[in-house]
Amino acid sequence: MQTKRNQVWSTGRVAAPAAVALGLLLGGCLTPDTTGAVRQVNLPDQPPQRAAPPSAAQREHERILSSYNGAYQDPKLDAVVNAAVEKLVAASERPDQRYRVTILNSAAVNAFALPGGQLYVTRGLIALANDTSELASVLSHEMAHVIASHAAMREDRARQVALVGRVFDNFGADPDMHALALAKSKIALATFSRSQELEADGIGVGIAARAGYDPFGAVRFLSSLGRQADLRSANQSAADTTRPDFLSSHPATPERVRNAQINARQFSGPGGGSREREVYLAGINGMIYGEDPSEGYVRGRRFLHPRLGFTFQAPEGFALDNTPQAVLGIKDGGGQAMRLDVVRIPAEQALTAYLTSGWIENIDATTVEDVTVGGFPAATAIARGEQWAFRLFVIRFGSDVYRFIFAVKQMTPAADRSFRDAVNSFRRMTSAEAASTKPMRIRIVPVAEGDTVERLAARMATDRKEERFRILNGLGPTDRVRAGDQVKIVTE
Repeated sequence: MQTKRNQVWSTGRVAAPAAVALGLLLGGCLTPDTTGAVRQVNLPDQPPQRAAPPSAAQREHERILSSYNGAYQDPKLDAVVNAAVEKLVAASERPDQRYRVTILNSAAVNAFALPGGQLYVTRGLIALANDTSELASVLSHEMAHVIASHAAMREDRARQVALVGRVFDNFGADPDMHALALAKSKIALATFSRSQELEADGIGVGIAARAGYDPFGAVRFLSSLGRQADLRSANQSAADTTRPDFLSSHPATPERVRNAQINARQFSGPGGGSREREVYLAGINGMIYGEDPSEGYVRGRRFLHPRLGFTFQAPEGFALDNTPQAVLGIKDGGGQAMRLDVVRIPAEQALTAYLTSGWIENIDATTVEDVTVGGFPAATAIARGEQWAFRLFVIRFGSDVYRFIFAVKQMTPAADRSFRDAVNSFRRMTSAEAASTKPMRIRIVPVAEGDTVERLAARMATDRKEERFRILNGLGPTDRVRAGDQVKIVTE
C-alpha cells in the first residue's frame, strides 16, 4: 500500500468485493536606446505562453511510473544496465535505434518496451537474474520487439479491439454478437502476441550473442522464471490474478526453454560468451528486495507501515499481498478474503454515515454501530450479497480513514470473531518499532568452506527460505554451492 490515497471503491456494488476475494495529474521588456540608457518598451498584449501538452509517449511513461511505484534510483545499478544496453544496441540490427531504460521500483518480475524505444525492467526481475548475460537476454528480447515493430503493431491491434467495443456499444448490437466480436478480436490479439514473443526470443538471443554475452543466459533465466512461477502459484493470493508481470506475458514453458536452447546453440556451446557475474552481483548488492518502504511491509500475517505509522495482523491462516492499491489477503483453502485501503472523507462526516453513503450496497442497517479500534474512532457493519457476506470496518486515523473489508462465503460467529480480532490488532506503531522495521535487501556473500544450501538459506529473511534461495541463485532442487562462489541472500 503506497502512501498516496487510493480513491477506489467509491461507487462499487457489493459484488465488487467478491471479485477481489476471488481474483483483487510581460506586458513589456527592457532594451537599450541609442544613448545607452535603458528605456521601457511597451509591447502589445500577448496571449499567455502555454506549455506544450505531453506527448502520448510521455503520458504512457507517466502511467507506467504510477503503476510501478516510480523509478528505482541506484547509480551503481544504472551503470550495469546501461553498459549492457550499449553493447546490445551496437550488436543489434538497428544500431541507430536509441533506447531509454527505466528501472521500475517494483518487486513484480516484469520487462516491456514501448514503440519509441523506451525499455522498462523491474528491480524484481533484476533480482531474479544471476549475471549480466541473463539480464541481457531479457533486454535484447524487449529490444527485438522494438526492432521488429512488434510494440507498434501491438498498440495498433489494441486500438482495433477498443474500436470494436465502441462500435458495438454505440450502436446497440445484439449482446451475443457483441461478445462474439470482442472475443474474436481479443483472441487474434493474443495469438499475434505469442508469435511475436517467439520471434523476439530468436532475435534477442542473436543480439546478445553478437554483443559477446553467453547466449545460454536466456535458457538459465527462463528456467529460474519457471521455478518462480511455480512458487508464486503455490503462494497465490487474491492480488496475483490481476497483477501484470513478465510471467503472464512471457510464460517459461518447457517448449520455450527448448527453443531458447536451440537458438543459443546456433552461436556457441554452453559456457561460451561472457556472463559478467561478478560485475552483475556487485551492481545488485544492497538493492531493495520485495516491498519498497513507501508501500509498507508484509511480515507473515503482520502488516507494518512505518511511514504511515500503523500495523495490524491478519486472521489466522491468511496470506497477505501488498499491492500499490491495497493490502489484500486470502485464507488458505479460499472462502475468506480481505482488503485494506485508505480514503479521505470530510472530518465532519460521521463514520456510520459514511458506511451507509453508497460506496458499498446492501448494508444491513441493523448491524451499523460506532466502535473504537486501538483508541481510534471507528464504525462497523455487515453487507450481504447473493454469494458473499462482508464485515466492514472504517477507522479514522489522523486525517485518513482506513477501510477493512472482509469477505466470507458464510458469516459464522467464529468467522466474524476472527475478523473483529484482526481489526482490533490495528494500532499505532511505536517509535522503536518504526525505527527497527527495515526493507529487505539483496546481499552478496561468499560461500565459505562447509557452507551448504540449507545453512545459507537459513539466513534468508523470507518465507520458504530454501526454495527462494535456490530460485534467486539459479539452483535446481539438487544443486549444491561451492566454496568461493558468491551467492545472493535476502536480509533485513
